[in-house]
Amino acid sequence: MILVAQTNFKTLYLEDRYYMVKVGLYVQLEAKAGKEDEVEQFLKSGLSIVQGEPNTVAWFAIRLGPTTFGIFDAFPDENGRQQHLSGQVAAALMEKSAELFGSSPIIKKVDVIASKLP
Repeated sequence: MILVAQTNFKTLYLEDRYYMVKVGLYVQLEAKAGKEDEVEQFLKSGLSIVQGEPNTVAWFAIRLGPTTFGIFDAFPDENGRQQHLSGQVAAALMEKSAELFGSSPIIKKVDVIASKLP
């Protein structure tokens, strides 16, 4: 794997493909009281799904506090981001939303201005 800097972005070479990480998603999730462990397990289960998404270059499930969780993912372009938003993780998130979360997920589209990837 070789990283090459290109303007303000990094280009990531994986299996003879390259990715300029230009856009991402930040999702903030607030677990219902008593559902924190289930939210953590739910997020961990998402990893195996996104590993099958070639345009999801980076994906992180994070814990920001006792009941606050998040997801950050990065894509080479808007098409990759839209594929992810219409994929299995997004569908599962919406399906489990009422059961696991005290409020609707906050989904923000972001632009990546700089990155460091392995």
